[in-house]
Amino acid sequence: MLALVFGAFVGLMFLGIPIAAAIGFSSFLPQFVDPGFMGNANYILRAVVSGLDSASILAVPLFMLSGAVMSMGGVSKKLFDVFAVFIGGFRAGMPCAVVVTCLFYGAISGSGVATCAAVGGMCIPVLLELGYDKKFSGAIVASASALGIIIPPSIPFVLYGINSNGKASVGDLFKAGVVPGILIAACLMLYCVIFCTRNGEDKVRIQAHVAKLRANGYLSVLREGIWALLAPVVILGGIYSGLFTPTEAACVSVFYALFVSIFIYRTMKFSDILGQLKGAVASYAPMGLMVAFAVAFGRVLSLLDVPNMLADIITAYCHNGVIFLLVLNAVLFVLGMFMDTTSAIIILTPMLLTTAVSFGINPVHFGVVLIVNLALGMISPPIGINLFVAAPLIDVSAGALGKKIITPMLFFIAALLLITYIPGLSMALV
Repeated sequence: MLALVFGAFVGLMFLGIPIAAAIGFSSFLPQFVDPGFMGNANYILRAVVSGLDSASILAVPLFMLSGAVMSMGGVSKKLFDVFAVFIGGFRAGMPCAVVVTCLFYGAISGSGVATCAAVGGMCIPVLLELGYDKKFSGAIVASASALGIIIPPSIPFVLYGINSNGKASVGDLFKAGVVPGILIAACLMLYCVIFCTRNGEDKVRIQAHVAKLRANGYLSVLREGIWALLAPVVILGGIYSGLFTPTEAACVSVFYALFVSIFIYRTMKFSDILGQLKGAVASYAPMGLMVAFAVAFGRVLSLLDVPNMLADIITAYCHNGVIFLLVLNAVLFVLGMFMDTTSAIIILTPMLLTTAVSFGINPVHFGVVLIVNLALGMISPPIGINLFVAAPLIDVSAGALGKKIITPMLFFIAALLLITYIPGLSMALV
């Protein structure tokens, strides 16, 4: 039965069937084979409804809406200008400014793909104009954009918290993502410095660009970008201080984004709000359907005793937490290349979390390791989604960009291993 369910799921995915439909069909399949199976149609439909019957999940569409409004407000450009003014004149300063911009924009959008599209669409033309190699420019944007699902407020952290059955709160996960996100950004900046040291930079053009930005004065640029810089401070500060919950923070972020875009930057009108709402609904609808069916699929797998079977297999070959984490990273790295982040979190969390806890791994730390692995999968060739977003921006194929991104991936993996085996990095703020 189990082989049939997974075979159907994998087969439908390879046929190009939408993931939500593949998960839904695989959830209903066992009852067709065995009419006496407990997971009948009524059970699955109740699971689908209960999968979306959660206040915490409201944070997902609200953060998506907030990110869309901020994108329309031109936030990515204002962030980049601030960082370029202060560090652009140093060696590898402009690529490093791109990495920091991705870090901050990820703290606004909560999405790696949205960060790649918004920051890449604005920063890549600037890097190319300054003489940087186009594949290097695409690779650094694609890899740094993966920070969007690690640095809080992260949509995947919300989904993991919901599916951890109360073992990890979303607020703690947000706190746990800060230090790992900064560490990965630092590793990518180190890569930028090494690359620029070996390949050189066009200092004349770079200094001219930085001088143009500084012509209006540091305070002027900072004044323009301060509202964008304050966005993650308002969102995360409210959560960490206990002023509001992550779901309430998502609502606050929407109103903050509307206020900044309409009254401060004036890049948006009241008449544009309806269009943004429609866009957010259209973006969330497929994800919401996927979440609902993935919850049902997870419960069907539980009825098939998959979590216990997987735990027995893992414990038979992994005799301690160190080996378990190493195997976990290898498995998640491969799965991250082929599975959508949302479905991977919802399906894998119930299957792996109990086993991780049995090895003494904190559920919050496990969540960070899971999300960082999936972030790495977003940039891994051959089908990392960020490659397909960034490649058209530099007018090359995703395959060609995938070859260039292997080196920054090694720096990303180095950070992942540190995060995996030094739990204090994740738990420092929790």
